[in-house]
Amino acid sequence: MRWILELAGRPLSNPPDVKVSPVRLAGFWRRVGAVVTKEVLPFRRERMSFAVIFVLPILQLLLFGYAIETDPRHMPTAVVSGDDSMIARTILSAIGNTGYMDFTHQPRTDDEASELLQRGEVQFVVSIPADFTRRFVRGERAQVMIDADATDPMSVGNSLAAAGPAIEQALSRDLIGPLRGRRGHSDAVELVLHRRYNPEGKARLNIVPGLLAVILSVSMVLMTALAVTREREHGTMENLLAMPVRPFEVMIGKIIPYFVIGAIQTAIILVLSWLLFDITINGDVSMLLLGTALFIIANLAIGFTISTLAENQLQAMQASFFTLLPSILLSGFMFPFRGMPQWAQWLGEVMPTTHFIRIARSVMLKAATFEDIHSELSALLAIVVIVTAIAISRYRMTLDGNAKPTH
Repeated sequence: MRWILELAGRPLSNPPDVKVSPVRLAGFWRRVGAVVTKEVLPFRRERMSFAVIFVLPILQLLLFGYAIETDPRHMPTAVVSGDDSMIARTILSAIGNTGYMDFTHQPRTDDEASELLQRGEVQFVVSIPADFTRRFVRGERAQVMIDADATDPMSVGNSLAAAGPAIEQALSRDLIGPLRGRRGHSDAVELVLHRRYNPEGKARLNIVPGLLAVILSVSMVLMTALAVTREREHGTMENLLAMPVRPFEVMIGKIIPYFVIGAIQTAIILVLSWLLFDITINGDVSMLLLGTALFIIANLAIGFTISTLAENQLQAMQASFFTLLPSILLSGFMFPFRGMPQWAQWLGEVMPTTHFIRIARSVMLKAATFEDIHSELSALLAIVVIVTAIAISRYRMTLDGNAKPTH
């Protein structure tokens, strides 16, 4: 204790001419170095811990720096125009030049356009009535209507705000001849905005359905990720090997309790959403339950796969973070999905959270039917089949590895 106090520079009761022995000081650093080496060496074997320390911050930097965009542009837009005049083309060109809307669909009727909006294939529908030019030339108020899918208010706010000034600026430049007198009139064109499915722009109508997906993802993946690793750490894997059960039967037996937990969580969230936020299910409840069941199974299979890859529970939790972080950021829960670059959208499409959020929002807010969400249900089913096959294959390898005799 005396030499430690000397190293720390604290005064001693002995005379001040007492000096630290070089041999003792060398021994101190040698022992500290041994402890440091003992802490660093495990990183060479535990690659998951190494990845959490170095790879996870890089992943976060790349996702937030390149993939996340709070002001989405170039969103798919349908145009229903009954007027092909120069003025109508000028207005469409002005809206397109804002950079927020790309005219990707040209439905023939308003009903077809509404179906596109309902299925989520377009974000906006721009409608120009057949009598637009006639009313404009006669000095009457001509209307241009924009219907927006406002289930995510963040994705449509700037787009709608930019449309009006763009139209006014374009008309003030292109109106010539007899129409010159219409320049500078802010009421020359009435822009009618319809925020469909969330007219008041309430953020909670968008957050709560997405929060259901995030809560189920976190709880289901984390709980099942510890399933097989817990058996290995507690030494009960041998008991499973001795039981006359197949890998698929073991997997089903392990995930059934967690499936029930996920169902209970879903019920609690939906009831509280109704009681606290007045969020009801406008669509078919059976479609929401079917999507929820597929989503829970997909996450349980992902967690089960992670448990077969990890050597202990700490590694299982660390691996879960690598799955959950992109799943939350790239699914459209926190940031507009269409605002992300194409490569980030491709990554988001392979994650079950992305498809379930679309199902939940469509059923709860849009009153979607099976025809509207069948593609999302099919994607979830495909993910369940693929991940389940991987989990069973990995579990067989885990059993074979534990069944090998040790020498």
